[in-house]
Amino acid sequence: LMPLLTETAYAKINLALHVRRRRNDGYHELETLFAFADQGDFLSAELSPELLLNIVGPFADGLSCGDDNLVFRAASALRPTGMGAKITLHKNLPIASGIGGGSADAAAALRLLSRLWLLDDDLLPIATALGADVPACLYSETLWGEGIGEKLEPWLGEGITGSSLLLVNPSVPCPTDPIFGAWDGQDRGALHPEHWIAARNDLEIPAVSLVPEIKLVLALLQAQPGHRIVRMSGSGATCFALFDCIKERDAACAIVNSTHPDWWTMAASLR
Repeated sequence: LMPLLTETAYAKINLALHVRRRRNDGYHELETLFAFADQGDFLSAELSPELLLNIVGPFADGLSCGDDNLVFRAASALRPTGMGAKITLHKNLPIASGIGGGSADAAAALRLLSRLWLLDDDLLPIATALGADVPACLYSETLWGEGIGEKLEPWLGEGITGSSLLLVNPSVPCPTDPIFGAWDGQDRGALHPEHWIAARNDLEIPAVSLVPEIKLVLALLQAQPGHRIVRMSGSGATCFALFDCIKERDAACAIVNSTHPDWWTMAASLR
C-alpha cells in the first residue's frame, strides 16, 4: 500500500516587479525577481480510482473543488490513463493576495502527483499552460523572470536565502486583472536584479488606488525597526518586509497582530 504523500506549496514573493509594456494579447511584459517563503499551502495525496479534490483550512471557504480549480486542472493535465488520486489541499494562504496561492498549489500538485504516479514527465510545459506564475512556483527558488513571468533563470544573488520574512495581508482580496487594468502604461525603466533592494513594484500604485488598505500595511511595516526592505508582492494586497534577524521580525509580527487582529500575517524565512 502506498503511503500518503505530501508537498508544500511555497508562498511566492516578488522582491521587485517592473511592468514594461502591455502586449497585444492583453498580457504584460514584466521583469521580476521571484523568491519563495519556506511555508505556504500544504497538499497531500493518495492513490484512488478517480480524481478527487478536497479543500480544508482557514481559506477553504468558497473554493471550487472542480475543474475550474488550478489544482484539479494540474492533476487532470498530468494524469495518466487509468490512474487517480485523492488530493487534499490545506489552504493556509489568503485568496487573490499576490503571493501565488493558486499557482503555487498547481505547481505543488504537479510535483506531488508525479511522485505518486511514478512519472518522469517534463512538468514545465504543463505548468506553463496553467498560468504565468506556475513555472516559477514549480521550482520555488529565487529566479529572475521576464516576459509574462515564463522566461526564467536561476538567480544566485547574495543576501536572500535565509532572510527573515514577514508577510501581511489586510484581509481584502485583490484580484489581478483590475490591478493590471489600472496600471497607467508608463514604462519606468528596467529592473537590474543586482539592485533589487532599490527597485520597486510597478503595481503598487494601481493596487493602492483600488485597495487603499495596502498603504496602511506598507506604512506599518516601514515603521518597524530592523527592516531591510518593505514592498508589496505581485498585484497585492499582501506586503512583505525582510528583516536582519528573527527577533526583529517576530517583534514586528506581534505589533501587527495586536494593532490589526483582523489582518493575516505569516512569519517565515526565504528559501
